[in-house]
Amino acid sequence: MANAFSKEERVAFEDILEGFNDALVLSRNVNVYNTDQTMMERTNNVIWRPQPYIAQSFGGSPMQLDMTGNFKDYTQLTVPATIGFNRSVPFIMTALELRDALQEGRLADAARQKLASDINVQIMNVASLQGTLVVRRPSVTGFDDVAACDTIMNEQGVQMFDRYLALSSTVYNTFAGTIANAQARSFAGTKSNVAFERAFVGDIANFATYKLDYANRIGAAAGAGDTISTTLAGGNNYVPQATDTAATGETENVDNRFQTVTVSDTTGVVAGDCFTIGTSATSADGVYAVHHITKQSTGNLKTFRVIQVVNATSLVISPPIISQISGQDAALQYQNVTIGTTGGAVPINYINVAASTINPFWQKDSLEILPGRFAVPTDAGVAVMRGTTDQGIELVMQKFYDINNMRIKFRLDTVFGVVNKQPEMSGILIY
Repeated sequence: MANAFSKEERVAFEDILEGFNDALVLSRNVNVYNTDQTMMERTNNVIWRPQPYIAQSFGGSPMQLDMTGNFKDYTQLTVPATIGFNRSVPFIMTALELRDALQEGRLADAARQKLASDINVQIMNVASLQGTLVVRRPSVTGFDDVAACDTIMNEQGVQMFDRYLALSSTVYNTFAGTIANAQARSFAGTKSNVAFERAFVGDIANFATYKLDYANRIGAAAGAGDTISTTLAGGNNYVPQATDTAATGETENVDNRFQTVTVSDTTGVVAGDCFTIGTSATSADGVYAVHHITKQSTGNLKTFRVIQVVNATSLVISPPIISQISGQDAALQYQNVTIGTTGGAVPINYINVAASTINPFWQKDSLEILPGRFAVPTDAGVAVMRGTTDQGIELVMQKFYDINNMRIKFRLDTVFGVVNKQPEMSGILIY
């Protein structure tokens, strides 16, 4: 067969795939959803993934068994997930350069590292830009910082398992320093020694921690004096809906992760800004987070993220403001805040008051990676090899020889998607 791979190249590809698999650190800690690739091509690589239902319960005395008025419709929420990232590393070697097989291996190893990095970066970007649980700390202290992330998740009903926190190198190493210097405490095993020798933190405050050699940053918020109406008449109370019907009669799914709200002014506001709503932490006009199951107020203001600045008075935010005010079944089912009725012009308080690295944290079910697949023909004069990682992510290696100039073209490719199904189960730690 023309352009067949030699045995040495097959072994090299197996080593590349193994290294690629090992390097996918963040993708190991998110869910994987495998799709029918034929169906994905026919739907423009978009599939709607369901969010979890939240049930309502009703009580009364043992003799009050009649639930006639409590049979409610349930609204199923879905989010669009797209296989939208296609990353490729091409390189060329001449017939003379191939005499040194070591160079080919080094180039392939560099390609593997870059593709694995691309996947990890996209997961970090989605978690950093769409996570809505915002924890701001005055300075890096260690345990208390992670405990604050644990607290905000617990208070809002996020599952207490499979939690992950990715820290910038500066923050992670400071955490390790607090463990290494903990002379007054006795750790089981060699935790202090490992922290001192390898700057390793490991599990802390119910989170598995990871060190990032790259981390996104968030700037200091430039918006000031902005207000928003939280009354029912203000039009900013959101009611979830499964589908929406256009004027022409077509029905389409609705992405309920985002809401367009009207505010007094968007000057200086940028995507990524974090904010709460309320005069103060104890104000009657505040928008307070609730436990998603019990609907009890946490006593803490709900945190929101700016997703897009639409115009001078409109913002796309996440999560939507779903309160008890409207009284509609879908709003009561998915209620995420409780607010007062005196909120005609409630102050917006920006949380990111200083530039900071973004340290994303998430519960595993909130983030999802969708592996894709290239249907590369194997009988078109190009040698093709493919392999799949433990998470189902495919790596394709191709080789083509050009007889005109005795050059050999190589390329390694992967295609995938990342979706944040539930932004209220992921967030960021900033300082």
